[in-house]
Amino acid sequence: MSESADLPMTTALELPGVRVRENLGVCYGLVVRSMGVVGGVTSSFRALRRGEVPEYTQLLEDSRRHAIDRMSDNARLLGADAILAVRFDSSEIGGQFTEIVAYGTAVKTAPIE
Repeated sequence: MSESADLPMTTALELPGVRVRENLGVCYGLVVRSMGVVGGVTSSFRALRRGEVPEYTQLLEDSRRHAIDRMSDNARLLGADAILAVRFDSSEIGGQFTEIVAYGTAVKTAPIE
């Protein structure tokens, strides 16, 4: 897994101080996770009462980080030095799996002169 901190990314359509010199297209990172039997049983009991279900919160937080890392890897393969318009989407598959996708626009940038 890569370290995404060295690749600037934003939900905005531009980064301060740089201009887009080349649009490389969509980059994405996809993760599908399962809670597993033990985590699923524990979280099911917690869901019976109100409040946060920490097992799911942790699973989704880890999955988003993993999706960002995969998106960064994909952007680097395209030759990008930044990612704009970053978004997340998630869905449930068959009640057993959670899909998280991070996507954005891979770009090459140049300093504004």
